[in-house]
Amino acid sequence: MKLFEYTAHELSRLLRERKVSSKEIVKEYIKRIEEVDNKLHAYISYNFDNALLKAKECDKILSKGADNLPPLFGIPISIKDILCMKNTKVTCGSKILENFIAPYDATVVEKLKNNGLIVIGKCNMDEFAMGSSTENSYFGPSLNPWDFSRVPGGSSGGSAVCVAASESPLSLGTDTGGSIRQPAAFCGVVGLKPTYGRVSRYGLIAFASSLDQIGPFSKDVLDCALIMNVIAGYDEKDSTSVNIETPDYTRYLVSDIKGVRIGIPNEYFIKGIEEDVNSSINNAIRLFEKNGAKVVNVSLPHTEYCLATYYIIATAEASSNLARYDGVHYGYRNKSAKNLWDMYKMSRGDGFGEEVKRRIILGTYVLSAGYYDAYYLKAQKVRTLIKRDFEEAFKECDFILTPTTPTTAFKIGEKISDPVQMYLSDIFTISTNLAGLPAISIPCGFSKENLPIGMQLIGKPFCEGEILKIAYNYEINTDWHLRKPLLK
Repeated sequence: MKLFEYTAHELSRLLRERKVSSKEIVKEYIKRIEEVDNKLHAYISYNFDNALLKAKECDKILSKGADNLPPLFGIPISIKDILCMKNTKVTCGSKILENFIAPYDATVVEKLKNNGLIVIGKCNMDEFAMGSSTENSYFGPSLNPWDFSRVPGGSSGGSAVCVAASESPLSLGTDTGGSIRQPAAFCGVVGLKPTYGRVSRYGLIAFASSLDQIGPFSKDVLDCALIMNVIAGYDEKDSTSVNIETPDYTRYLVSDIKGVRIGIPNEYFIKGIEEDVNSSINNAIRLFEKNGAKVVNVSLPHTEYCLATYYIIATAEASSNLARYDGVHYGYRNKSAKNLWDMYKMSRGDGFGEEVKRRIILGTYVLSAGYYDAYYLKAQKVRTLIKRDFEEAFKECDFILTPTTPTTAFKIGEKISDPVQMYLSDIFTISTNLAGLPAISIPCGFSKENLPIGMQLIGKPFCEGEILKIAYNYEINTDWHLRKPLLK
């Protein structure tokens, strides 16, 4: 095996056994990126020079002994280009922030640095995290490494591609309505959306503040647990951060799941699910039963209202959050404007892409006088009902199992002109953001066209460890996560 094919925990072991240096690992990844990223476009920007300097520093420290060093010390990682990293561009995949330099580190980036991880680059994404395919990026789409004619999912498509194509062993993305789990499913990797409040959002450029959450992509569940140990925890700089104890997530990775109750929601097995997806999920259910889990049917009766509720709340918050991009203090400014009003209008008109403008318009509408009660207030009430559905379901089960997506990765261009069809790609993932719950997507099969299929496991609030346990049990009894795309 080549170094870039190893998991992060395998690379960590090699580092500690002094069989390889951090600098050698980083160089291997830089070489890999230079070989394949011109085909895949997983990155918006690279951090090679700084990464090599950091690796050299890590090697000096490792030479004195690794006993007291963090588990992922000296390991490279990529991050979605929506996270601030001091003195580095943070574009959000948008023209309006094309040349913006972050003045500080996001809390998660600070934690990566404090634990000795090395940021090797910033990943491509749908503009301002608005999309399900990474086709909305101002810098062009990322491609699915399993089939270059297909999307990798979105909005964290670049991060998923990085891990699937071994352009980094780990990556951080964000999930507002499925933007970690959906691309993880499409690309055949592990993707976790933590509970809202578990990971600090300080330094995350906001799309929808009550829905956004930062989480990891990894090659396997152990790597996911290790990176969660790094990024999780209370942060006083984030008013939505929850001050509760953060466990060691690796302690949950045990094989025994006897007696665990897994709920299967009737509303998630609907017409429109591809046959291969349905078959893979049913096979996974049978495997859990074989391993001692008890499978029960549960109901989430307000599921049919999730999509409408999400796109009212998310667009309303986007309208508010993106009002700051006006060409005055920072970001793109149209220099041909002759007065202040033209500057606002032309800077925003030129700087934002079509999907972002669509969502701003929708959000402004539902917040406007005369429509606030009819749309936004009603959506918030329905959100409460959706949350209560999960609370009732969890009285009958410990976890909920669903497909991550109704289909495998679709063709580039297939849905870009039909926003509603694009929005339906997230139909199984948005409910957990509305309810603030943790959920993970893990590989559970492949279609007849050799495209990855993802399974979603949803847990109770702050039960990331428990869903990692269930995911780990499935992973050690299957080999889907070991399959790698053959890049040509």
